[in-house]
Amino acid sequence: MPRTPVWKSIAETLSEEIAKGHYRPGDKLPTEAKLASRFGVNRHTVRHALSDLTERGITRSRRGAGVFVQSAPVEYPIGKRVRFHQNIRATGRLPDKNVLRIETRPCDATEAAALALSEGDEVLVYEGLSLSGGAPIAHFISIFPTVRTPGLRAAFEEISSVTEALKSIGIGDYIRAETRVSAERASTTQALHLNLRDGEPLLRTVSLNTTPDGTPIERGITWFAGERVTLTVTPDSVTPG
Repeated sequence: MPRTPVWKSIAETLSEEIAKGHYRPGDKLPTEAKLASRFGVNRHTVRHALSDLTERGITRSRRGAGVFVQSAPVEYPIGKRVRFHQNIRATGRLPDKNVLRIETRPCDATEAAALALSEGDEVLVYEGLSLSGGAPIAHFISIFPTVRTPGLRAAFEEISSVTEALKSIGIGDYIRAETRVSAERASTTQALHLNLRDGEPLLRTVSLNTTPDGTPIERGITWFAGERVTLTVTPDSVTPG
């Protein structure tokens, strides 16, 4: 019986460990040097095994960063209401956010028009990464009119969820008024944030969210990692943001 090539045996071992959850979606695998030491082979053999995993869609390689476990695409409905945490939990994964920036500044003309403000009025900027099961799936920037959201900055210091932070200052409900979707290429910083290669495809959404009476409350821009998210339009569903 023909002997199984060593590289193939290594690939199958790593594949089984990924399937068992030893390495989760988004996790970085050990370096070639560490794997070579573990299996008692040279780095060329390890590289062959890692290439096989990538070709099979189990992992993905990012130059200069390493090899990462591939994530199955997340179903991301775009509908009337905006609820990131609830939607991710519905997929059986744990939602989380990494906060990159919370600051106040004057709004620009585009933000003023969207939020029914005057150019230069103060807005609150909330920027971060949306995670599903520990893996980053989107980079977001949310803009709020401070005149309508007093106390929101302090709330974000304690609460990462937009829905819960708004609820804590008395805004119990808000809805999606509109969303525009376009395609872009990842910038260098976005690629680093989302564990992508420079120039890989992103799905960009620009949304306006309002209170039920139509008062603008948030302008949100989100860049989704194209290979990790499937956007679906469901007008009456609970949707992420």
